[in-house]
Amino acid sequence: MPLFGKPKYTIVRVKKKEMPDGLWTKCEGCNQPIYNKKLTDNLKVCPNCNFHFTLTAKERIDFLADKDTFQEYDAELSSVDPLEFCGPKSYKEKLKADQDATGLIDAAITGAAKIENKNAVLAVTDSRFIMGSMGSVVGEKITRAIESATKNKFPMIIVSGSGGGARMYEGMFSLMQMAKTSAALAKHQDAGLPYISVLTNPTMAGVMASFAGLGDVIIAEPKALIGFTGPRVIEQTIKQKLPEGFQRSEFLLQHGLIDMIVHRKNLKSTLVNLMDYFS
Repeated sequence: MPLFGKPKYTIVRVKKKEMPDGLWTKCEGCNQPIYNKKLTDNLKVCPNCNFHFTLTAKERIDFLADKDTFQEYDAELSSVDPLEFCGPKSYKEKLKADQDATGLIDAAITGAAKIENKNAVLAVTDSRFIMGSMGSVVGEKITRAIESATKNKFPMIIVSGSGGGARMYEGMFSLMQMAKTSAALAKHQDAGLPYISVLTNPTMAGVMASFAGLGDVIIAEPKALIGFTGPRVIEQTIKQKLPEGFQRSEFLLQHGLIDMIVHRKNLKSTLVNLMDYFS
């Protein structure tokens, strides 16, 4: 006979509390979770490691331009399919998918704005739309924005976020935009007007080889990938290991390709100081 009787207990079932979606984001730099409101308040920069998350074109304009001063140019310009490009997904299907996903018509937003009450023309590319690549519409919008800045004697500021370079779906039509935007910037320079180029992660290929690399002052965000061809392709081509941090902002500043690295929270004040200097 057992010393003690059969124990009596009650099973209590507790419903597991689930974490609501959309409250936390895992940092790509340090792998730490960040409360989304804190991340937004910090301009989408990790408070632990300073990793700069990607911003949309609209977020960048809201951050840089004085409230209610941005006047968009050429908002209705949209790409056509000059080559009738066919692949796993047609160009028209790709455009429609990215338009639905981003709410943009194409990868660039341009317009006039005031920055700390100083007039400027602002162009921003959005890497969510076919990797911010430059087709006919992006090239045309940026060229028209530069021409407007020249006509009105305003500084030109372009914030580039392009991992796609020239848009292959448009072939030679996209490559023409490299020359067109560069020619417009040459006229802007001849008029004695400043152009400030801001490079974000990533800025690559045809965009970097044209307007993004032509600034009177070239600013980059920390640890942005900047170059023509990516490091993996270069290593496979030359069969050599590249230096640590190759094509990152810090490496390029050390080697003279860019002029300064600016933390996102200091970007607006830096642009204002540069416009003051050039004026």
